[in-house]
Amino acid sequence: MKKLRVILALVFWTGITLLFLGIPEIASWLGWMPKLQFLPAVMALNFATIAVVILACLLIGRIYCSAICPLGIMQDGISHASVIAKRVRKNRKPFHYRKELKWLRYGIWVIFVLAVAFGFQSFVAVLAPYSAYGRILQSILHFQPGSVLAVAAATLMLTVLLAWFTGREYCNVICPVGTTLSFFSRFAVFRPVIDVDKCKNCKVCENNCKAGCIDIANHRIDYSRCVDCFNCIGNCKFDALHYRNYYKKDSSKQEPSTANQGRRAFITGTAMGLTAMTLGAQNKKKDGGYALVEDKQALERETPLTPPGSVSIKDFYRRCTACQLCVAACPNGVLRPSTGLEHFMQPEMGFEKGYCRPECTKCSEVCPSGAIIKITREEKTQYHVGTASVNRDLCVAEHGTKCGNCARHCPTGAIQMVESPEGNLVPAVDAAICIGCGACENLCPSRPVSAITVNGRHNHLNN
Repeated sequence: MKKLRVILALVFWTGITLLFLGIPEIASWLGWMPKLQFLPAVMALNFATIAVVILACLLIGRIYCSAICPLGIMQDGISHASVIAKRVRKNRKPFHYRKELKWLRYGIWVIFVLAVAFGFQSFVAVLAPYSAYGRILQSILHFQPGSVLAVAAATLMLTVLLAWFTGREYCNVICPVGTTLSFFSRFAVFRPVIDVDKCKNCKVCENNCKAGCIDIANHRIDYSRCVDCFNCIGNCKFDALHYRNYYKKDSSKQEPSTANQGRRAFITGTAMGLTAMTLGAQNKKKDGGYALVEDKQALERETPLTPPGSVSIKDFYRRCTACQLCVAACPNGVLRPSTGLEHFMQPEMGFEKGYCRPECTKCSEVCPSGAIIKITREEKTQYHVGTASVNRDLCVAEHGTKCGNCARHCPTGAIQMVESPEGNLVPAVDAAICIGCGACENLCPSRPVSAITVNGRHNHLNN
């Protein structure tokens, strides 16, 4: 069971990590992995995934936390390294039993549920484990804006320290998904069971329990906190622990002892080595190797822009868990985490680095929470996420320079060059057919602020 759990964990951790690193070839055949994450499934009302995870908890316990959740798997790797380090220092007691901190555990869970119910998505995003893992990768590897980076760094530091010194305390005290699944795992059919007659009270199982849930003095296991790592069974030298049907009579006396009890196996994935490919700051562009072209300035828009596939701004921010997988998948650099307080860390659109190409639907293909529904290229044309407007003071065409860059590159023909009272050809926007793709804003030669900019629309589908 432990070997199967480790293999499954490595598959999920590697696959999800590669997705967050933004490797395009991966998304097409690993895009199903994020959809198995519990909280995004709840936000998307993905009842199939919710049912599978809950049934798994009722049958075999919280295997989800050790084999599917990427933040949980990361903590397993850190705690395993901690065990090795402690043994090198001749400390044979890496972990010990800890009483359940009920007031803190269930207090955080109640606050989290209220935040979900009343739409405080920034708080939800901070605690959601899958989102936290994605944010750590995206924010640190791509050097996201200061406040987002600070939250990601703090989350990383907290999880690393807790995993190193206490094993899975983060999962059993702070993580709301872990607490939710604990309501079901305490009734699991199959679970580790202590054979009191064989137990010698050596505490080897207790000292190897990263969840700190084995109280060997009283021969009890807190199944609400057990994450099915199977370390206890593999380390018992007296055949006193068995993974069996809890509701049947103990038949462990007829079972053969576990083979290779002392054998340890935890293979470290190599996918993180690929992170070097994503590092590097943006340099200023050069035109022909001579003239410096000033970077575009990020705009504070009156109404934020959210991706095609989000039915409305309200629906998008209500469902989004700020995992930033869409940010990683966007090939044009259009999506970025918001630094605004209201939608902190949730994605928004900006056109400083590129624009939303009509043929691209990558973000809709990977979103696991239903904030961006899956759409085809044809369906994307129905989504009008924003409307362009022209600042006459900044437009070079208004001052007699022949340009028309915005009109030439508008994919819907919403921008036409018309004659001004001064006799110059200037852009005019037809708001009815503008889809808000940002091609005009991105390709406008005006710096650092484009003369033509896009402001968001609250409802994206034209009736």
